[in-house]
Amino acid sequence: MKQTEAVAVFDTTLRDGEQARGASMTLHDKTLIAHALDDAGVNVIEAGFPVASEESFKAVELVSTIAQNATVCAIARATECDIDAAVQSLARAKHSRIHTFIATAKHHMEQKLCMSEDDVLERIRSSVMYARRFVAEVEWTPEIASRSDPVFLERAIHVAVKAGARIVNVADTTGYMLPHEYAALIARVVAVTYAYDGVVVSAHCHDDLGCAVANSLAALHAGARQVECTVNGIGERAGNAALEEVVVAMTVRKEMLKLSHTVRTERLAELSMLVAEASHTPVAYNKAIVGRNAFSHESGIHQDGVLKSPSLYEEIDPSLVGRTRSLTLGKLSGVAALKHAISELGFSPNEFLETELRTRFKAFADEHGSVDAPLFARFVAELRGSEK
Repeated sequence: MKQTEAVAVFDTTLRDGEQARGASMTLHDKTLIAHALDDAGVNVIEAGFPVASEESFKAVELVSTIAQNATVCAIARATECDIDAAVQSLARAKHSRIHTFIATAKHHMEQKLCMSEDDVLERIRSSVMYARRFVAEVEWTPEIASRSDPVFLERAIHVAVKAGARIVNVADTTGYMLPHEYAALIARVVAVTYAYDGVVVSAHCHDDLGCAVANSLAALHAGARQVECTVNGIGERAGNAALEEVVVAMTVRKEMLKLSHTVRTERLAELSMLVAEASHTPVAYNKAIVGRNAFSHESGIHQDGVLKSPSLYEEIDPSLVGRTRSLTLGKLSGVAALKHAISELGFSPNEFLETELRTRFKAFADEHGSVDAPLFARFVAELRGSEK
């Protein structure tokens, strides 16, 4: 039987997440998030892009003093200038990592970098070797890996690993791939790095086609042992793989995936709210795990089932992620939920005729829409008054 294997959870909320439109965070916000991520058991916190601005440099410095358990990571382009800034910003970190990247897709090399394949390979070699002089952990990313020529990508990986990279991050930078394609790409990269001791393959997925979480899970199933995410899935354009969704999927489907992680899932709801407020990015009501409706039931059939046994309509126990379930009262609610709500008010539901209760409540709900607790208390008071 396959043994459970550990997955490192790499959070890039403070770097890639902040690239979402309108998501700029203050240094104070970043310190609060860093504390929460470290306390929640995230393995790596990518704190920023130090060379980008003075504020970004200070953010990495601050996170370096905060993280007691997580590795603090700073990102850098494949230049000595960027790497020097990263090294300086990480000076006070207990555990540090430099994450350097360069595009390997042909159109990026030609149109953006104006470099030949040989130039890019030499830049990979020199930058990784330079970063390795300062830190024990160097992560290397072939930007746009999902659109790169497979033969050239393999050559680039060999160069990076031989130069000292110990994490190879396969970036689906534009969210181009479908799960089966990305899994196949990850499997190829795992095969390339297999001969090198201690090299970890990482997944970094964007959500342009709505596949970031599915792609990340497919990558883990194919052999990736680090997954890069953001809280609430915030990030460039349509965002990144959502940390809470990937982590909970690993937890709930552990028997199938045979993977483990160190994240304290009961902290996820609180972490989600913190990031939503700091990044000025509300969470969609229907978002998995942390959305307002994720553990809410309104259908009468579902409410009846959940009251009898929550597992009938819930694959995830709300308490696993720091949430509680709710039975939303509305025109679709059935007698079981209404009686339960009446009991919650301290009354005996048996004093009401079921037919009268259902008929009167549906009319009330048609008038008011969703019925919250105070409004339901008013309904019950009116119903009791009319029956006396």
